[in-house]
Amino acid sequence: MKHLFLPLCALALLCASSARAAEKPNIVLVMADDQGWGDTGYNGHTELKTPHLDAMAASGLRLNRFYTAHFNCSPTRASVLTGRHPHRMGTFGPGSPIRAQELTVAKVLHGAGYATGHFGKWHLNGKNGDRDTKTPPGRAILADDPLSPGKLGFDEWVSADNFFDLDPVLGRNGVAEKFHGDGSDIATDEALKFIRKQVGAGKPFFTVVWFGNPHTPHEALPADKAVYSNLPEKDQNYYGEISGIDRNVGKLRAALRELKIADNTLLWYTSDNGGAAGPKSTGNLRGRKGTLWEGGVRVPGLIEWPARIAKPFASDVPSSTLDIYPTVLAVTGAVAAKQIQPLDGINLLPLLDKKMDARDKAIPFVSQIGRANSHATLLDWPYKLHTNASLGKKNAAADDVQPVLLYDVSKDPNETADLAAQQPERVAKMTAALAAWRSSVGKSLAGADYDAPLQEPAPAAKQQGKKAK
Repeated sequence: MKHLFLPLCALALLCASSARAAEKPNIVLVMADDQGWGDTGYNGHTELKTPHLDAMAASGLRLNRFYTAHFNCSPTRASVLTGRHPHRMGTFGPGSPIRAQELTVAKVLHGAGYATGHFGKWHLNGKNGDRDTKTPPGRAILADDPLSPGKLGFDEWVSADNFFDLDPVLGRNGVAEKFHGDGSDIATDEALKFIRKQVGAGKPFFTVVWFGNPHTPHEALPADKAVYSNLPEKDQNYYGEISGIDRNVGKLRAALRELKIADNTLLWYTSDNGGAAGPKSTGNLRGRKGTLWEGGVRVPGLIEWPARIAKPFASDVPSSTLDIYPTVLAVTGAVAAKQIQPLDGINLLPLLDKKMDARDKAIPFVSQIGRANSHATLLDWPYKLHTNASLGKKNAAADDVQPVLLYDVSKDPNETADLAAQQPERVAKMTAALAAWRSSVGKSLAGADYDAPLQEPAPAAKQQGKKAK
């Protein structure tokens, strides 16, 4: 019997190892609202304290060139869920709805055996809180909403239709509920309740935590403001809201370790668009939220997954919120039975494994797809092409809109040295590629990507002209 002991122990260890290898990785997607590329300590902000984000950057994959699909919130959120440019589904700007026909990552993972939960800002149901009614933003999403998180693949949700801050009213699985405290704390605490329940049940989970901060109005908790007591009140509130987000990132990371699931959990952090609070917020990049310059679409990007990213590293390979959907499917092994095409994003799993040193697909951007002369850009690393770009000068004349601009953003991140005249062949090639992509988006918008006819009319074109909120 003694002789059998060691072989049996070895067999037990092998079985345990095989079981762990067969475990499906958990996914946690975290997104801030209006946090710019410069709004982190690890990116060099001189006043802002983000120790937990800094710790993520020091222990996982730091995406130095991470971009949002759009310069505003609702479109970027649609890109995260689908891997497709938001204009393909009529999500033109803040408050524009996602189409019910779209295949979301939550639907795919639900079908693959995952528990799916959404907590925080939704803003994909075509409602805007303060603009649709006279009530404050962050109105609860109710059960009869045809574009609620529950209708788009989430088993459980505690969600608002727009940004929210202190003491919000949120929809818990479609029932309005009054909460007390900071919005970031509430979203995280509800997400952790969901995560703990799934861990107890032995079920893999897909959890989306979309904060309502640091969107205006900035109203930080006194304790978070106190960290910046030597600064003006405005800065105390803004930085305090980001400190609140950072604190909750720390809470999430600590809980994953306490539950002993951190190794097998991919935690992805980013923001929905570029900064809106001045040059420090954008890291002194050109432009800001609401523009296609670097300051409007380049944001923090961090991935932590200890089982796969054993040693920390940083990457300058361009990546996008468009890439989240295909990457999550690759990470989990989930297969979309009827994948809607085309996808605009790519699978970044090779990047996580340090097997990707270049991107083979350009990243397109467009401000308004319905206008042929609207500002659009194409990032084909390291070059970024702009078409119909307004230079944003006061009292700008018609000639301040430039037909074509070209920048090498690897050397010129502030987009100051136009290379278009020096590289006409590259300009022609990139302009043609951007035009072909825009044509493709137009066909998608008309419903060409769906097997069945559209079940509702396309969102009104006037959505495109709404002022960013």
